[in-house]
Amino acid sequence: MISTAFAMGPTGGQAGQAGGLAGFLPIIILFAIFYFLLIRPQQKKAKEHREMIGNLKKGNRIVTTGGIYGTILNIDDTTIGLEIAEKVKIKISRGNVAALVSDAEAASKKEEK
Repeated sequence: MISTAFAMGPTGGQAGQAGGLAGFLPIIILFAIFYFLLIRPQQKKAKEHREMIGNLKKGNRIVTTGGIYGTILNIDDTTIGLEIAEKVKIKISRGNVAALVSDAEAASKKEEK
């Protein structure tokens, strides 16, 4: 009777193939979820930031990653000269530009002063 029970079970080759594919399926699904929820949006945001930095020009109002608002006075390949107040000028790295300030935001800042 014991030999009959063993004869009904799957062979070793069949169980190994199905188990291997079934074992990798959750890992593949998890990677796909991470790609679409984390990796892809981060790459898109980085691309938009590179384009924004590439399109900067003299006279634009920007905010730095440190929260400093200023107007661009001069630009070269690696640095940007900013005027943050009357006769107060600083130089920052191009990578430290967080965002362009829209004209509406700049006007509201001037009205607050």
